[in-house]
Amino acid sequence: MFVSLNWLKRYVDIGNIQPEELAERITKTGIEVESVERIAGHIDHLVVGHVVSCEQHPNADKLKLCKVDVGEETLQIICGAPNVAQGQKVAVAKAGAKLPGGLKIKKAKLRGEESNGMICSMQELGVDAKYVPEKYKEGIFVFPKDTEVGADASDLLNLDDVIIELGLTPNRADAMSMLGVAYEVAAILDTDVKIPEITYQETTEKASDYIDVEVADREANPYYGAFIIKNVKIGESPLWIRNSLIAAGIRPINNVVDITNYVLLEYGQPLHAFDYDRFGSKKVLVRRANEQEKIVTLDNETRTLSKDHLVITNSEVPVAIAGVMGGADSEVQEDTTTVLLEAALFHPQVIRQGSKDHQLRSEASSRYEKGIDKARVRKAGEKACQLMQQYAGGEVLQGVVEVNEIQLDEKKVEVSLPKVNMVLGTDLEVRDVEDILRRLQFNYENQDGLFSVTVPTRRWDIDIFEDMVEEIARLYGYDNLPFTLPQGASKGALTTRQNLKRNIRRYMEGKGLNEAITYSLTTEERSHKLVSLEISSKAEGPVGLAMPMSGEHSHLRLSILPELLASVQHNQARQIQDVALYEVGSIYVSGKKKVTAQPEENIRLAGVLTGFWVNHPVQQVRQPVDFYVAKGILEGLFDQLGTLNEIEFKAGEVGGMHPGQTALITLSGETIGFVGQLHPSEGKLYDLKNTFVFDVNLDKVIEQSQVELNYRPIPRHPAVSRDIALVVHEAVPAGKLIQTIREAGGELLVDTHVFDVYQGENVEAGSKSVAISITYQNPTQTLTEEEINTIHEKVLKAVSEKHQAVLRG
Repeated sequence: MFVSLNWLKRYVDIGNIQPEELAERITKTGIEVESVERIAGHIDHLVVGHVVSCEQHPNADKLKLCKVDVGEETLQIICGAPNVAQGQKVAVAKAGAKLPGGLKIKKAKLRGEESNGMICSMQELGVDAKYVPEKYKEGIFVFPKDTEVGADASDLLNLDDVIIELGLTPNRADAMSMLGVAYEVAAILDTDVKIPEITYQETTEKASDYIDVEVADREANPYYGAFIIKNVKIGESPLWIRNSLIAAGIRPINNVVDITNYVLLEYGQPLHAFDYDRFGSKKVLVRRANEQEKIVTLDNETRTLSKDHLVITNSEVPVAIAGVMGGADSEVQEDTTTVLLEAALFHPQVIRQGSKDHQLRSEASSRYEKGIDKARVRKAGEKACQLMQQYAGGEVLQGVVEVNEIQLDEKKVEVSLPKVNMVLGTDLEVRDVEDILRRLQFNYENQDGLFSVTVPTRRWDIDIFEDMVEEIARLYGYDNLPFTLPQGASKGALTTRQNLKRNIRRYMEGKGLNEAITYSLTTEERSHKLVSLEISSKAEGPVGLAMPMSGEHSHLRLSILPELLASVQHNQARQIQDVALYEVGSIYVSGKKKVTAQPEENIRLAGVLTGFWVNHPVQQVRQPVDFYVAKGILEGLFDQLGTLNEIEFKAGEVGGMHPGQTALITLSGETIGFVGQLHPSEGKLYDLKNTFVFDVNLDKVIEQSQVELNYRPIPRHPAVSRDIALVVHEAVPAGKLIQTIREAGGELLVDTHVFDVYQGENVEAGSKSVAISITYQNPTQTLTEEEINTIHEKVLKAVSEKHQAVLRG
């Protein structure tokens, strides 16, 4: 909810309090303020000017030479706006003015002609282009003809306004109106609320002679009121209404539509204006839609309806989806002369269903979904009638044609002072509670500390004792509530799983990777990319959202890697070439055999590395990231978690990965992920080169990890290393040789690793030489030469039998 401070002041005297202080006090009483922003601020030397004459610039086809009366003098100003014309009232920045973009206005010469100021557009004055009325988007802003020449244009355009954005929770939907916010601020500041009086003249003609109302589903629509306003003149709404809408983030359209939007924001009550002559009948019928019934809505989209949707009809065909959007056939247009004004109350669930099914989220539907003040429904329609009479020249017909089954009985909640003090831990007295209820403008009866509180209809969120305790607590001040430490011997602790995830993060950061946190939502295209084989084999496909906020976040991810790659791309575009990121996060899998509404959540560890892994310019050492760096990081992690002996890296293929530099990772024979180089064609999509990635199923790794710490004494006896070069067929993986050597070496073999692989001269074609370093050690005594030779011979025999390995001479 965007709250205009200037608009708020119409209802509440906030005194000299600064916007930031007011925002802090609002936050401390329970409604979070997300931002405090000024529209543009007051601009000195910005005045209303009258264009006395407007002629073609003698030396430029697209420029006009204007004489502009600014009150005290007449200035010559060069203007290039296509809509500038003689007789207009315009915003003029005189010499010395400084515009929001930093532009300083000075006397200048343009194509040989003197210019003593600038005729401004709304965008140049700091107004966001999306809130500028359509007719002024491509040119300067024009004031109404009765605007005083020389007046301060900053005040007239509301440029000095401050916008306070409220982050409302669903229970505080009462603050989705300016009057609701006014009551809240009045309670905080302990002042009064000034509600504008509604007055208008009715004609002798009766509205009931022009329209009849029937509601078929009164549970879904307990109130429907129809007003008739004749002889309206469609045009621009007054400047103060346009300013109010712009401050609230709504673009002005015309006086009738702007008035319905203004009342929506003021009262929190949605209204809808139909062109009576285009409505098609003299009867409004509110009913459930028929299956496959269609309507063309205001956005010119054809919508297919179902019986779940409530529609407004002209007794035959739908003219609006109730509370969601009106129909194109009956909208108010430039030639509209008679308005049928709707003020209605709809059931939140019905509106939510219609909004969801048609993916239409509007200011009106959001308010209906959260609830509105039943007592304001008709009043809002009456306020709109008053404004249409004043600013559209309308004649309001007598009476309102309505179906009314609203029960306006105010709820009563009993509050016991001793119980309030027990819950809050306070020592409040009767007068303290009475003062808070007075500030909230809640009527009450007090009998020896037992308060019977009458809750006004504007606070429909208050039902029970706990709701009233919250009201008392927040107005008393959360900072004033006493606090104590929890009593007892129990202490909080991390679970084993939480500890392991924390250790994994600590390990990855210790290896030089930075943690990234990316969106779980991605595009439909990216959701299919770089998915591990064990996920793609069981996934139905990515889960799509019914109402995505944007195409960039429309599907739940099946892999963390695409969004991590986008983060690397973002960094490299800003000249950060050496990037190493990891993320521990969830993917969401909807199974092929059983598609459920709730996808299975799987925790993954993913990483991306690119650029140089070692870069020491002084020592002239530069080592780029390669496959073995990525694989080594994972081996170290598996070793730390005690699962390395069950891990195997196998050559394999994964979509989007380089076929010659990709390994599948298995744990106890089950595939849990992959590691390797991103395919060059895939890297091109992100403008990346030589990029290596990994993706691991952490659920499986944590499940089999050794969580108990095992300590070994520091060896007191020396180790012995033997280096061997084995000639094997080139298809034999070095990992298989290592596995066989470890199995044959037994407990006395403490380390083994490959330090060289060679193919070429002196090695038979189709074969390769793998150089392996083997370390033997006995923790209890020094190994003899005979013991070492026995174990070593056993190792050589094993690799010879299993892999036909031959010692290279």
